[in-house]
Amino acid sequence: MTLVPDAESFKRLVDGTARGPGPSLARLALACLAAPYGLAVACRNAAYDRGLLPVLRAAVPVISIGNLTLGGTGKTPLVAWAAALLARHGRRPAIVSRGYGAAPGERSDEAAELAILLPGVPHVADRDRVAAAARATALGAEAVVLDDGFQHRRLARDLDIVAVDATDPFGCGRLFPRGLLREPLGGLARAQAVVLTRASAVTAERRAAIRAALTAACRGAAPPVWAEADHRPVGLRDAGGGTRPLDELRGRRVLAFAGIGNPAAFRSALAALGADVVAFRPLPDHHAYTAADLESLAREATAARAELAVTTLKDLVKIRRQALDGLPLAALEIAIEFAAGGAEVAAAIRAAVAGRAAPGAVP
Repeated sequence: MTLVPDAESFKRLVDGTARGPGPSLARLALACLAAPYGLAVACRNAAYDRGLLPVLRAAVPVISIGNLTLGGTGKTPLVAWAAALLARHGRRPAIVSRGYGAAPGERSDEAAELAILLPGVPHVADRDRVAAAARATALGAEAVVLDDGFQHRRLARDLDIVAVDATDPFGCGRLFPRGLLREPLGGLARAQAVVLTRASAVTAERRAAIRAALTAACRGAAPPVWAEADHRPVGLRDAGGGTRPLDELRGRRVLAFAGIGNPAAFRSALAALGADVVAFRPLPDHHAYTAADLESLAREATAARAELAVTTLKDLVKIRRQALDGLPLAALEIAIEFAAGGAEVAAAIRAAVAGRAAPGAVP
C-alpha cells in the first residue's frame, strides 16, 4: 500500500494534475488567498529594500543558504558542504536555523541530521535568527551558515546562495498557496549564487532554459555565480551511526519510506542503486512518527516480503531504531556533488569570509 500524503495531494492540486470541478474551485480559492500573501511579501521586501525595516549584522560572517520554493530543494547537503568548506579553510563554523517542527528543548530534523554529518559543529535553532547568530558567536563560531535564510532578511548576510531544484524550479509558477513559490522569482536578484540541484535529472537544454528563465525574471540581473550539482548517495547509516556500503542495496527487496519535501527523488535514487523497491510510502515533510506508523510500516514490509527497510537520514534521526520488527533499517546518506560551478561557489564563500576576516583566522 502506498499512502499519498497531504503534501503530495497539494502539489497535484496546484500544478494542475488534479482535474475536475472540485480541484478547479479549490485552485480559484487558493488564487484568491495568494493575492494578499503576494502583497504582504512585496510590502515586506520593499520595506527592507528601502531601509524601513532594520537589518542587523552579526559579529561574524554569515553565509545564507535558502530557496524560493516550498518543498525539498536539497538544502541540507549544501549546508553541510558549506560548513565543511569553512572548517577546511580555518574558520570554526556554526549552523543557525529556525528549528522548524522542533519541540521546545529538542533539535529539529535537519539539526539532528547535521549533527551526524558534522559532528562538533554547533547548531543553534531559534525563530530569532539574529539572537541565534549571537549565541553561535558566543559559542566560538567564526562564521555562521544560515540554513533556510533567504527570506529571513532581518539578519544581514555576507553571501546569499539559493538552491533551485531542476525537477521543479519554478514552484508551479505561482505564489503560495496557489503555487509553491515563497516569493516571486525576481527575488533571486538579491542572491549572489544559485545552485541548480538534481541537475542531472534534466537535459542540458532544460538546464539552459531554467537559467534563462531565472535571468529573465531578475530582469537580466541574475546572480553572478551559477552552479549545477547533484545529490549523490555516499553510503548507508544505521541508527547507531555506523556506516555500510551502498552495494548492500543491489538486488535486495526494499521497503522505502520518507517524510521529506521530494520523496520521489528518494525513490529514484534507491532504484538507481539497484534496489528492488517492493513497497514505498511517501509521508508529509517533517512527519512525526508514531508507534502506529512504525507498526504499519512493519506490516507492509512483511506483506511485501522486504529484506531491508530504507529511509532518509532526516527520518532515521526521529525513529532512532535499528530495525522495524526485526527487519534491518538503514538511512541513505546523501552528499552534494558539483558538476559545474562548484569552485566558483567555494571561491564566493571564501571571499565573503575574507572580507570580514576575524583576527587570527585563516581566510
